[in-house]
Amino acid sequence: MSNRIEELKQFLQESPQDPFLKYALTLEYKKAGNTELTLAGFEELVSLHTDYVGTYYHFAKYLEEIGKREESLAMYKQGMEVAQRMRNRHAYGELLAAYNLAMGIEDDDWDD
Repeated sequence: MSNRIEELKQFLQESPQDPFLKYALTLEYKKAGNTELTLAGFEELVSLHTDYVGTYYHFAKYLEEIGKREESLAMYKQGMEVAQRMRNRHAYGELLAAYNLAMGIEDDDWDD
């Protein structure tokens, strides 16, 4: 395991409810190619830290990468709902753009 993973685990011992640390650790597992821990990390974040809006985009992208298209689309939608509730227009826009791209709708398809 990388030093970064070990560092993040230590930080989490000090702050076990910090969603950013959990998110960072999950992304490190993703970088390391550990599908099981990556999925577990994302799933924990969306179930225990529902308002941590950054999770949804990266989780949905990851689901796309591993061939789980329907789950990915559902995660984008869930993220858009959270972003809307949190009044985070930037995150909503990113999630919507990614969702549309995953659906095969590109910006060029829209009439101006």
